[in-house]
Amino acid sequence: MSVTTTIPATQTAVLQQGGGRLAVVYDAPVPAVLPGWLLVRNFAVSLNPCDFKMAARFPTPGLKDGVDFAGIVVAVGEGVSAYSIGDRVFGCVPSNKQDDSESGSFSEYVKVEAIYTLRMTPNMTFETAMALNPACICTVALALHQSLGLPATPDEAEELGVKTTETVLVYGGSSSVGLLAIQLLKLLGHHVVTTCSPHNFKLVKEYGADAVFDYRSKTCAADIKAYTKNKLRRVIDPFGEAATTSLCFEAIGRAGGIYCSLETYQQSLCNRRTVKHSLIMGPSILGRGVLLPDPYGVPPDPELHEWSKRFFVSFQKLIDENKIRPLPMEKLQPEGFETVVAGLEILKSKQVSGKKLVVRVAQG
Repeated sequence: MSVTTTIPATQTAVLQQGGGRLAVVYDAPVPAVLPGWLLVRNFAVSLNPCDFKMAARFPTPGLKDGVDFAGIVVAVGEGVSAYSIGDRVFGCVPSNKQDDSESGSFSEYVKVEAIYTLRMTPNMTFETAMALNPACICTVALALHQSLGLPATPDEAEELGVKTTETVLVYGGSSSVGLLAIQLLKLLGHHVVTTCSPHNFKLVKEYGADAVFDYRSKTCAADIKAYTKNKLRRVIDPFGEAATTSLCFEAIGRAGGIYCSLETYQQSLCNRRTVKHSLIMGPSILGRGVLLPDPYGVPPDPELHEWSKRFFVSFQKLIDENKIRPLPMEKLQPEGFETVVAGLEILKSKQVSGKKLVVRVAQG
């Protein structure tokens, strides 16, 4: 039998309305606690581009928005022994989920599988947990594992006996996913080259970048190619825009390599046969598949599911050992879900650079 505290039947949440518009509602159902799952009272969320992009691309009224959350466990499903009521946890969940309208983090209560839940350290605030940006962590890990063919944690590298040092280009190093990719790659012993605006050069170097180039420079790709001695083989591109894809393809060395995009990209720009290219969908890390039309849809993958469980165990160790540095953050005011919706408009306008937008949604 599941263990619970007193939980209301309805809650405040951010749901899709007609045309993919997002709005705060006050009578959304609170999810039931399933075996193997937790119910978390939500205290803070971080904002990600996928929060507005998914609703705009796949408008479906009634679906819940939001991926990242941090809060306190208020209900424990049958079969869960690793967590108890009162535990402080954080993580990410699929949002705007076509086959599960209750999945999403922009709500007072969040349901999450226990195996995909991260435990907060004693000195961590809910906002700090959100500055660790678990959705980006999952996307970067999947990019390393599934596209670039690299271990995603030091544990995995040790288990596989991998000691090779690679040079990896992380385009847009000052983005949230860029700063996390730089850190994870450095923990794995790789040499990281990145791009950003000059005013963020200091920031990306503080997070571990070995070399940084101005993406606006007309010679950026050539400069990267010269720096890497025409041997660059692996690239992560968070944006998949025409300009970013073209620059990354140009920077890859003579022998070719791998281009990993975290957004849809124009395959017509992938004009080098020696460069493999792929799209990574962060939610597919669970191995349960992503129910969306091509090219976003992903079939279930039992092997990936088993790998992801091991990844979360290994990543918890990195959290416990304070080996992942929180991103610079801006706490939006006032607290509440109305501010979440307003914050997504700020994010959509591309006014945010080198920091994570975080919103407190409850006091406690």
